[in-house]
Amino acid sequence: MNFMIYNFWGDQINERRKIFMKKFIFNIFLISIISIIFLLSFYVQAQQYPNRPIQLIIPIPAGGGGDVISRMLIDDLEKALGQKIIPVNKPGASMMTGTDFIAKSKKDGYTIGYSGSPIIYSRFTLPSGLPFDPNKDLEPLGLHVFFPIAIAVQVESPWKTYDELVNYAKKNPGRLRVSVPGIGSTASFNVEIAQNIADVQFTIIPYVGGEAVVTALLGGHVEISFDILGKFKPYVEAGKLRLLATSRKIPFFPNLPTLKELGYSMDLLSGWFGFYAPAGIQENIRLMLISAVEKAVNNPETKSKIENLGYVVEYKKPEDMRKLFLDEFEIVKKIADKIKLQK
Repeated sequence: MNFMIYNFWGDQINERRKIFMKKFIFNIFLISIISIIFLLSFYVQAQQYPNRPIQLIIPIPAGGGGDVISRMLIDDLEKALGQKIIPVNKPGASMMTGTDFIAKSKKDGYTIGYSGSPIIYSRFTLPSGLPFDPNKDLEPLGLHVFFPIAIAVQVESPWKTYDELVNYAKKNPGRLRVSVPGIGSTASFNVEIAQNIADVQFTIIPYVGGEAVVTALLGGHVEISFDILGKFKPYVEAGKLRLLATSRKIPFFPNLPTLKELGYSMDLLSGWFGFYAPAGIQENIRLMLISAVEKAVNNPETKSKIENLGYVVEYKKPEDMRKLFLDEFEIVKKIADKIKLQK
């Protein structure tokens, strides 16, 4: 009797075990099939990239300098990628609204963006800080352009060279007024650099931006202006302003010196822009975008047109672009700590 009971339960256990194993094998098979289908669809999608238009997020108001020059590369990007590029302006919060959108976009290669050095300064000037981590959330695709920052005075001013200006400033601390496009801008940080390396003191007068900085100089409300060289260019050519120094050499003003050329310990900072994707995009898509950006930036015809506007086109690989960001961040951080700029 006991043997029969044991046999009965043994048969039941074996039967259940067989059923369990069949279900287990079926589930493993089903999961494998689903995984293969998913991987194949992912692979096919990647192989076909791009098969629809790509959004280019421009975190600058329409018509702004960065907006204009980013759009000048669209034709070359389209040729390189074989797909339409749709520019979308998303300005706000010192460019961080649009840059945040880039960082948090889908990682499928169909949203890329145009941003750059303002990310560094916004880290210290926005009360709430950045809503994203530039190093973790953004994938550099290649540097496009530098915005040289120049030091300008009226053509009737007594200072013909930067050294003459510095000598006057040393004898008259705080007397020279300098217009900049807002505290926390690249230009305002450059005033701090200039004061520190020459041991002089200026009185900084911040303006909202746009043409106000140049207008203040032309109207005699300040003696000096630090701003993007391209803004000064037409007034220099019209004989109204004189440039004393620049943060970066520029072809159409070959004799305009940098501070290092004048014997100072460091150069002024330049603004810069490049292309980004959200971090985490597939590697072959990333490489395709990098190649397209390099071809577009290095087109000699487009480069010439952009440089005629007062910018310096200089392609840098993604790793060099990241290094530029980190190096400049350290410089800006030291200045921000010194002047107790809000973090």
